[in-house]
Amino acid sequence: MRRAQWTALGLTPEDMEKPKIAIVNSSSDLASCFSHLDDIVGPLKQAIRAAGGIGFEVRTAAPSDAITSAGAAGQYILPSRDLIVGDIEVAAEGALLDGMVCLASCDKTTPAHLMAAGRLNIPTIVVACGYQPSGVFRGEHVDFEDVFLYAGHVASGRMTVADLAEMSSCAITGPGVCAGMGTANSMHIAAEALGMALPGSTPVLANGPRMWQTVAAAGQRIVELIDEDVRPRDILLPGAFRNAVTAMLAISGSVNTLKHLQAVAVEAGSDVDVYALFEELAPKVPLLTAVKPNGERRIDEFEAAGGTLALLRELGPMLDLDQPTVAGPTLGAAITAVAPVSSGVISPLDRPVASDVIRPLDRPLARHPGIVIVRGTLAPDGGVVKRTVTDDGVHRFSGPAKVYRSREEGIAGIRGGEVRPGQVLVLTGLGLRGSPGMGLTSAFVFALDGAGLGDQVAVVTDGQMSGLVNKGLVVAEVSPEGAVGGPLGLVRDGDVITVDVDTRTIDLDVPEAELAERRAALPALAAPTGCSWLSVYARTVSPLAQGATLSK
Repeated sequence: MRRAQWTALGLTPEDMEKPKIAIVNSSSDLASCFSHLDDIVGPLKQAIRAAGGIGFEVRTAAPSDAITSAGAAGQYILPSRDLIVGDIEVAAEGALLDGMVCLASCDKTTPAHLMAAGRLNIPTIVVACGYQPSGVFRGEHVDFEDVFLYAGHVASGRMTVADLAEMSSCAITGPGVCAGMGTANSMHIAAEALGMALPGSTPVLANGPRMWQTVAAAGQRIVELIDEDVRPRDILLPGAFRNAVTAMLAISGSVNTLKHLQAVAVEAGSDVDVYALFEELAPKVPLLTAVKPNGERRIDEFEAAGGTLALLRELGPMLDLDQPTVAGPTLGAAITAVAPVSSGVISPLDRPVASDVIRPLDRPLARHPGIVIVRGTLAPDGGVVKRTVTDDGVHRFSGPAKVYRSREEGIAGIRGGEVRPGQVLVLTGLGLRGSPGMGLTSAFVFALDGAGLGDQVAVVTDGQMSGLVNKGLVVAEVSPEGAVGGPLGLVRDGDVITVDVDTRTIDLDVPEAELAERRAALPALAAPTGCSWLSVYARTVSPLAQGATLSK
């Protein structure tokens, strides 16, 4: 049956004997993140055929945080990741394909591709398809992060809709992912640090020369990987995750990388506790770069300074350099190579010694961790805090709680003048099952900033934050979540909450007996019924410690 179908597609009898490779195209016309991916498929097919294989384009869901978050209060964002994994499984496993080249773009596509690689364990290369070029607004550089931030200023009345509309029309001048150290660029870098993207391929300007070099090299290399029988589980070893976590700490990457890397480990069958790795390594790994929103550097400057290869070379003494990569050589060999594209290393490391974009280990930008996991009576299983390179914000905050149960209710509270300096604002019921899908709460944080309250309050939530959020003291992804009986769901207005980033603690000052009474009165969370994707997700999602995978 396959031969009959493939003959109708133009394959010859000789083609039937060649490796069959999925070109995983997580593409959509809904967002500029993906608008260039369809044009990559043809050249990639040609590169695969020239190397002796046959490429088949397969499509998946293609969520964009900027677009897909509009509906259902952002609840579709995280669950879409696992939907992509299922899409890939159906296509690649159902057709018994031999390998995959995954065209990665917006936030959830890269972790989904890595998860699918771990699950299916067929030779795979992740190709990061690049960041978008930014624009100019009234004489100043502007990018998508600025639009995200100033939308909060509109919500609080400090900026007009007309001004925001003008800014948004200037911010993005081409395809690709957000031009900051958000989740997309962080996960592209993580893929290379894991060894699943070709060395020297991240980050990269969408449709730039190095992206096309990577596409050509990936088409050749995937056929070699199949011949060599090198599979993702040969690469996604504990040392690979340690390297990726080290890289994320050095760039102060997106807080979303914690759950995504944990999910990849689960799917790959790798016995790794990513959250524990972040806790162990955070005090040891210095900050070596300050790309927006962590500082003033731009992602194109990071690429020009040598990108991930340069970062990993500086981190060399802290890495497991014996880890294999999809290029064939070990990570140690890759970061010291100055070689042509045919070697699988995309670019040499000829950056100026004086470059200050990526610092050496002995001259870091800062020594405090950019990502901190806090624990305590309010978050027994942890919550995540993002810190800037300058780290000039509040480290310790104690105050009375003001509780909201949706981002819309919280934004209405800001507009209505309910929020007061000194409060700890609690957004609860937004976790994996309570939302379901983990509600996106970034709009609330930006609205606080727009109202001039960002540094006068603290925010604690079991929802998720955009990887671009870096405003004020925010503790996100508190676990266990409030809707399933976690302490966050027991907080009442006026309860005193204390967050101390330096001691990595977060505590609720309410007697345990009182909490027990509140917990007993809390109605059990009913499992949702029906066939909708969010209902299926809520019934099957595992806790954050298991990467929020669908393993229940």
